Amino acid sequence: MGYSVGQVAGFAGITVRTLHHYDETGLLVPGGRSHAGHRRYDDADLDRLQQILFYRELGFPLDDIAALLDDPDADPQEHLRRQHDLLTTRIARFQEMAAAVGNAMEAKKTGVDLSPEEKFEVFGDFDPDDHAEEVEQRWGDTEAYRESQRKAASYGKDDWRRITEEFDAVHRRMGELLVRGVPADSGEAMDGAEEHRETIARNHYACSYEIHTCLGEMYVADERFTATYEAIRPGLAVYMRDAMLANAARNG
Repeated sequence: MGYSVGQVAGFAGITVRTLHHYDETGLLVPGGRSHAGHRRYDDADLDRLQQILFYRELGFPLDDIAALLDDPDADPQEHLRRQHDLLTTRIARFQEMAAAVGNAMEAKKTGVDLSPEEKFEVFGDFDPDDHAEEVEQRWGDTEAYRESQRKAASYGKDDWRRITEEFDAVHRRMGELLVRGVPADSGEAMDGAEEHRETIARNHYACSYEIHTCLGEMYVADERFTATYEAIRPGLAVYMRDAMLANAARNG
């Protein structure tokens, strides 16, 4: 007998009205009807609905979805390949956004005296000023914050680009060590953590080993930092934290 419209709506987390609309437009016509004339959906209908909802999630108009699903030259494997490509592109975009957020947060890029065009060029579509209030609330009474603010006020577009590139280089090298299976308490990893600490100290504020280990803990505890490092290399947030702790112990 198949599934009723109410059951399918419950499975998919959509409204009965949406299913009626899909039927009326020909996007998803149920495969059968009950003796009373009610819509009945079979497994093939559910498969098609799953495809529809996937493309809707990515923002495709209904007309475009219908064209994709009714393409006579596209088999199920082709749909999966296309969906994989779309998801890969979307994930890459999210990773770029996460990296921009992390760079701005870590360097505490507040009070940046750049034009809107220059901010976009350096930071992408992330505006560091959006986090200025949070940063001030968390660290505003510290000398590190005041020193960071003084330095930030003197930086221009080229300075921020250089600083971003310096952090990116450190993160890239640490990610490569992680992939190679080099332990976080190895000399190589601790040297990378030390370079990270020195980059902060050189560009932002005097970063003691105590402050640096606190930053490492924040990379794991704050989901925004964690997302940034996970976007660079899965597992990198914890790896960075552990290397920073080991480096502090080495220099303690």
